[in-house]
Amino acid sequence: MLKIKFLMLVAFGVILGTISVKSQVMDSPPNDGVYDKIHIQNRMPIPYAPLREADAFWTKRIWRIIDMREKINFPFYFPTTPQNGRRSLMTVILDALKEGSLPAYDIGNDEFLVSLSYTEIMKNLTSEDSVEVTDSLPPYNTHWENITHEFDPGEVKQFRIKEDWFIDKQRSVMDVRILGICPILQQYEADGTTFKGVKPLFWIYFPEARPVLAQSEVFNRFNDAEKRSYDDIFFKRLFGSYIYKESNVYDRKIMEYSIGMDALLESERIKDEIFTKEHDLWEY
Repeated sequence: MLKIKFLMLVAFGVILGTISVKSQVMDSPPNDGVYDKIHIQNRMPIPYAPLREADAFWTKRIWRIIDMREKINFPFYFPTTPQNGRRSLMTVILDALKEGSLPAYDIGNDEFLVSLSYTEIMKNLTSEDSVEVTDSLPPYNTHWENITHEFDPGEVKQFRIKEDWFIDKQRSVMDVRILGICPILQQYEADGTTFKGVKPLFWIYFPEARPVLAQSEVFNRFNDAEKRSYDDIFFKRLFGSYIYKESNVYDRKIMEYSIGMDALLESERIKDEIFTKEHDLWEY
């Protein structure tokens, strides 16, 4: 009996020692690289050029959709789970909302008037289903159980962005400023194939998000040593998108008056109109 107790004490000590070693390894892991990555951690947003109302003699408000399933937009979506210091754009936003460093706004309008808490957002994203369960033992009765589905950031595959294009006569340039970002979910029927529509989640005021995005690393397919941030990607317009709305007297989206190929052509027409406006500045 004493021998058995002694062996149990030894085993218990080994387990505690193993747990202690593992915790030490997790607290101070080896450097996964040839140098310490400190550049992104200390990054600040790229400053905008000052703009006065008197200097903007032409402006156009545009709403776009960034589809992360396009190859050029893969850096926004991957990695689906954090690795090597990199996180997806949706994960970065949710982490910032959770720690309170970034506010969110209600989707009732895109004017950033009603703020939302992280608890309210997650309550809206968490769903519950009732499933019928059969007992594993006789008499094999069946009963209903509620199953909670936790939100997966990988479910978000599109973002809406709201931006203003303008001509700054002080600098003689066409410029653009992103005002807001809105993640949207694609909803399907219970069969998982029938598309129901999209569900916008919340709005993020982009100027408030820039400090967070500037310190979040993005994969650079051309050079691992050139660290880019999400702020760099947005500032340099290194993403693909299409226009789904422009400022208009009816306040309507393109899909409300065009469908299919006509909607795509209308989106391209608006984009070409902006390009032509800039081109005409230098026509002589």
